[in-house]
Parts: sequence; structure tokens; C-alpha cells
Amino acid sequence: MLYYLFIWLHKVFDVPGTGVFQYISFRAAAALITSLFISMIIGKRLINFLRRKQVGETVRDLGLEGQTQKQGTPTMGGLILLAAILIPSLLFAKLNNIYVVLVLVATVWLGIIGFLDDFIKVFKKDKKGLPGKLKVLGQVGLGLIVGFTMYFSDSIVIRERVKPAAYVPTTDVFTIESAGDKFKSESKISVKSTKTTIPFIKNNEFDYNWLISWIGPGTKKWTWLVFIPIVIFIIIAVSNGANLTDGLDGLATGTSAIIGLTLGVLAYVSGNIVFANYLNIMYIPNTGELAIYISAFVGACIGFLWYNSFPAQVFMGDTGSLALGGIIAVFAIMIRKEILIPIFCGVFLAETLSVVIQVSWFKYTRHQYGEGRRIFKMSPLHHHFQKSGYHESKIVMRFLIIGIMLAVLTIVTLKLR
Repeated sequence: MLYYLFIWLHKVFDVPGTGVFQYISFRAAAALITSLFISMIIGKRLINFLRRKQVGETVRDLGLEGQTQKQGTPTMGGLILLAAILIPSLLFAKLNNIYVVLVLVATVWLGIIGFLDDFIKVFKKDKKGLPGKLKVLGQVGLGLIVGFTMYFSDSIVIRERVKPAAYVPTTDVFTIESAGDKFKSESKISVKSTKTTIPFIKNNEFDYNWLISWIGPGTKKWTWLVFIPIVIFIIIAVSNGANLTDGLDGLATGTSAIIGLTLGVLAYVSGNIVFANYLNIMYIPNTGELAIYISAFVGACIGFLWYNSFPAQVFMGDTGSLALGGIIAVFAIMIRKEILIPIFCGVFLAETLSVVIQVSWFKYTRHQYGEGRRIFKMSPLHHHFQKSGYHESKIVMRFLIIGIMLAVLTIVTLKLR
């Protein structure tokens, strides 16, 4: 909202200093600072409010060190995260940008699902919370919104280089522009495409149509039947992965901040024609605006970490964890980096796989031998290390170091082919 106000002041009255709102870098920095301020100020007030209302975490005794001390710690702190993400985004981002609108919808959508789950647990005293089927149904609903918008919206395109002689107008083409002196022999066209980024491959691109092209010619118009279910799966997997990771003080928050910073770099270079040409990566018009949103996201996570680091003064609950995971998934899909998720979300992946492996092996051995056996001392993975005698802070710090290493590897894949 402030963006439109200051741009109007700049164009109509030429007010000194208002022109800086044209620049994504300035607005991203402003969003980051604002989100930090909001999370720090609102965070303290909300924690005190939750304590007065006795909105505390109910902790099951799993025999873990320091677990009983967490009993009664205020939960539903995800409201701090949501406020610190949404307010700066509404203030500094272009609200007519399709990508910004889509990620704001995802934030509110999953925030509501998580809030309902926490509300039932805390106020209705039902430890099960929102039934799992309803949570999955909500995630599927968001996946349908994102998938259909990404596939059918004419505002969502990529730019491809073509030689003028080879250019033939089609219904898929929207605009043509010069690619600059470096590409005088080529032009750029904006096209609807189901291509995405794939690491370690020469052309660095993968087209979802290839998954059904073996059926025969004319399959392109049916690619949405493959694309949308994949989008749904990614959103469910990543949001639940973040939820499973939220088991130690600061783990999910710190990991999400690192992932957010990585996504911010990817969004900025993908939405900037100069960097996209230099790195020879897919140029996606208008995604640079997402840098404002992801800056608010990172600022919110860092600000929340002030209260969520060991010993935690507040837990995010499902209000925060489901939203953070869903935001990461939707953001990655929008900038066409979803195939990179197993790398930069490697911590989420390890936590999820540990649960899947543990449960599957337990059921298999119980069926085969009449007694269930375990691979890990406890799942998710962070609890295995707790059972092994590692202190909570050490586990979190080492997971965050691994997260940073994975983030660096993700960014390196832009040139590593």
C-alpha cells in the first residue's frame, strides 16, 4: 500500500526521496526491517497475552531431557509470524502482482488451518486437534488453487530466446522484446510453459509435458493432469515436513529462515533479466517482486527466533509450522525451483523420511516377527539424537549448519551443470 502512495507522490508531486520505492532492493530491505520490528514488538505483547490466558503447550512425557520444563510454554506463536509476514508485504509489495497475491493467499489459507488445529487443542482441550483428513483436505484445496493459477493464468509466463527467422506467432505468445546487445541475433518471447528448473543438467530445464509425451502427439494440453497433482503433493509434503521439524526450540524457525534467504536469492536472479542472462537460467517476469515478500518472511523468522530459541518463551504451533512449510512450497513452485526442494529443504526431508522409515519398518517387523522393531531410537530424527545424549541446543545448531551447507549447494546449482 505504501508503494502506491509513494510512487504517486513521486510522479505527481516529485517529492524528494519517494523515488526509492521503485527499487525492489529498497522495498525488500524495508520489509525485512519492518518484519523484525513487528515480530519483536508484537511478539512480546502476544506472549504476555497468551500467558495471561494460560494458552500453554501440553507436553507428552516421551522421556526426553528437559521435556517437562516445556509444559505450559505459550503456544500459537505462529500468529506473530503471520503478522510479521503479512503486514510488511501489504505495505511494500505490488499487490497487483499475481505471484504476490498467490503467496499471500497461501499464507492466510494455511495459517487458518493451523490456527484451527491449535485452537481445538488449546481451547477445546482435544489433543488430536483438527482431524488429519481435514488438514490434508485444506492442503489439497490450496494445491488446486496454486496449480490451476500457475497453469492457466495468462499472467504467469517465462521468457524464452528465439531467433527471429524461426519465430512464428502462436496463441501462446504474449509479448516480444529485444534481448539487448548481447543477444542481437535473438529475441525474447513470453510464453506459457510447464518448464521448471532441474539441477545438474546441461540445459537446466525440465518440462512436465515430458512425463506424458510418450503417450503420443497432442498431449501438451493435458499436462495439467500431471502438473496439478505434483503441486498438491509438494505442498502437503513440505508443510508437513516443517510441522515434523518443529520439535526443538528454534529448529523449524531457524531452518525456515535459511530456506527463505535461499529462495530470496533464487527469486531475485530469476526475476532480473540481467542476472538471468548472465547465469543462463530461466527468466521469469515479475517474480523479482517476491523478494519483498521473502524478505518479510526471513525477518519474521529471525524476529520470532528471539523468543523461540532455547529455552523457548513461545512455540509457533501448527499456526506457524504449517504456514511456513506451505509458504516455502508455494514460493518454490512459483519461481520454478520445486525440483530443488529436496536440496534446500534437506532438513525437512530428513525429518520426514525418518518418520516414514521408522513407522514402515515397525509395521513390517511386527507383521513378520510378531514384534515391532525400530531403526531410530525415536523419530523424528532430532529426537533420535536427543535419546543419544546430545543437548537440544547442539542438535539445533548442527542442523542449522547443515541447512546453510544445503543452501549454498542450492545456489551453486545455478551454474553447476
